[in-house]
Amino acid sequence: MSKIKKSILNRLYVVVVLMSLFLLVISAKIFDLQYVEGDKYKKLALETTIKNDTIFGNRGNVYAADGNLLATSISNYTIRMDVMSVDKRVFGKRVGELAVSLSEMLGKTPSYYENKLSQARERGNRYLLIARNIGYNDYMKMKTFPIFNLGVYRGGFIAEQKAVREHPIGKIAERTVGYNDHRGGAGIEGAFSDYMKGENGWRLKQKIAKGQWKPINDENEKEPQDGKDVITTIDVNIQDITHYALLRQMEYFEADHGCAVVMETLTGEVKAISNLGRTSTGKYYEKRNYAVWESHEPGSTFKLASLMALLEDRALDTSSVIDTEKGRIFINNRKVEDSSWEGYGKISLARVFEVSSNVGIVKAVRKEYDKTPERFIKKIKKFGLDQQTGVKIVGEGKPFILDPKGAQWSPIALEWMAWGYGISLTPLQMLMFYNAVANDGQMVKPRFVKELRRDGKVLEKFDKEILNEKIASQETIDKVTRIMENVVKKGTAEKIYSPNFSMAGKTGTAKKWIPRKKNKEGKYEGGYYSNKKYVASFAGFFPVENPKYSCIVVVHEPNTLKGYYGAEVAAPVFKEIAHKIYTSTPSSVQSVTDSVVIASVDKNYDKYYQITDKYKTIMPKVVGLGGMDAVSILENLGLKVKFTGLGKVKEQSIPKGEKIKKGSTVYLKLS
Repeated sequence: MSKIKKSILNRLYVVVVLMSLFLLVISAKIFDLQYVEGDKYKKLALETTIKNDTIFGNRGNVYAADGNLLATSISNYTIRMDVMSVDKRVFGKRVGELAVSLSEMLGKTPSYYENKLSQARERGNRYLLIARNIGYNDYMKMKTFPIFNLGVYRGGFIAEQKAVREHPIGKIAERTVGYNDHRGGAGIEGAFSDYMKGENGWRLKQKIAKGQWKPINDENEKEPQDGKDVITTIDVNIQDITHYALLRQMEYFEADHGCAVVMETLTGEVKAISNLGRTSTGKYYEKRNYAVWESHEPGSTFKLASLMALLEDRALDTSSVIDTEKGRIFINNRKVEDSSWEGYGKISLARVFEVSSNVGIVKAVRKEYDKTPERFIKKIKKFGLDQQTGVKIVGEGKPFILDPKGAQWSPIALEWMAWGYGISLTPLQMLMFYNAVANDGQMVKPRFVKELRRDGKVLEKFDKEILNEKIASQETIDKVTRIMENVVKKGTAEKIYSPNFSMAGKTGTAKKWIPRKKNKEGKYEGGYYSNKKYVASFAGFFPVENPKYSCIVVVHEPNTLKGYYGAEVAAPVFKEIAHKIYTSTPSSVQSVTDSVVIASVDKNYDKYYQITDKYKTIMPKVVGLGGMDAVSILENLGLKVKFTGLGKVKEQSIPKGEKIKKGSTVYLKLS
């Protein structure tokens, strides 16, 4: 027995020793975890269950010159619910009330929401989707619903905020206003993206089931800061006029695409720019920024440069007689012909320009520059037609001017350049040239942006930039101005003449070059000028005395059965723009003052911040404010806003001074 007892005791001792060693190892590990590497594992635990979630700052707004909003960021919210964080008794007692509130806001029946919430609780859902993309007012109202009003932890209310970019004036000037997102950076938004970016904030979130995260607090740990606002040169009234004048003509002529730009002569500020492309269904929208991007052969609008070169070199005068013969000549077996089959016979150089005689301008340029074409090119470069405008908008097309010493120069290159072929320019580059003529020879850089602001304070100004103090002599400028006025009075554009207001300009009609390329069968086709596809254009300025605005209209591939000449396709758009600017802003065409426009913007900013600081619980007066400024003010006061129209507020449904209730709806009528 003693041997058995001893054996048992020995085994027991072994077990005790092993257990003691095991306990020592566990104790050592606990000590190590608790005191040696405790901070490391605490940090690791926090990193896997708690995170800083970035809240991106809103991009700055884009404003028109008069303070109207062109682009802004609007907060949208996605609402979810952690149904498991709600006390069982509270959930059972009040889920029906919550379902009724959700039904009233979101539209489905109370029983639908009650079943949805109850089933989610049975499944243990801690991240149930309630609604997507709701506005600020609905978000604030939803926070007051039964159960939700208990907050994040006791009510399970989870709100995720994101900013959505909106264009309050719709599709008008959409491509120029632009964007900066997954599609790239286009227009003003793309060019000034670094300025408009806000400063990000952050919010703590806790990991819950299935890799989902919910906010720990109702408030952000660090609030984001909005980016800088961009004050553009765009005038909403002129933009509206330009857009619809171009659209009507594009629709009638069933054109492929086109553009129209209005520039303030003295400053180079672009007051309106419309770019319309045709869809497969025949509708038009801002497809590309053709005015800035598309470099093409301009046709007869380039004759202004040819005429000015001749006058500057004193090769000919406006009264010099040119024999246009029967309206057609051949140069190196290539035909140059006029639109008039009878020809114009012997006419003055001024009349050559007024009737847009191709034969006349080619013969004049050939006579002076045939032996020394580099002199002609030198003048073209002096006029700035070989340079980009340098606007900040990404994607500006490059001008192309042939070099007499280059490989592409041919025996007919000079003659073809004289009437606008063998070269290419964008509409904005051509307009900059015409604007210089209107501006007594001073070439100014086109501008789309006036200022950068934050909270109403000017941070940076973009002033007028002179590219060339004088592109030609005053004598030449005065002569071509009178000739362009006669183009409208008794030349190719006489159908748009009006005794009520003066205009000067030049029509252009160019055949489109069809590039040589392989077709589906692998055979080459193209490599010629089309007799079915044309580019119709008109460039000019108004009024003739002390011009206020310059304007260019370019329309690609109009239906030739309805017409394709610049005089019938593009010139009427120019006239409508000029006429409506005259009649809608008669005083503004008499003088140019930057201070008036800036004061207008200052006034709108001052109004905005005075109202938001003063009114908290009573209705402010928003009549006279820009529509989207009024919407912003009223939504920040907790009101729901509905409006009709475009522009400034004319009427408000809740009178000034009346006590307001958050969540109420106010109706605005805009001009």
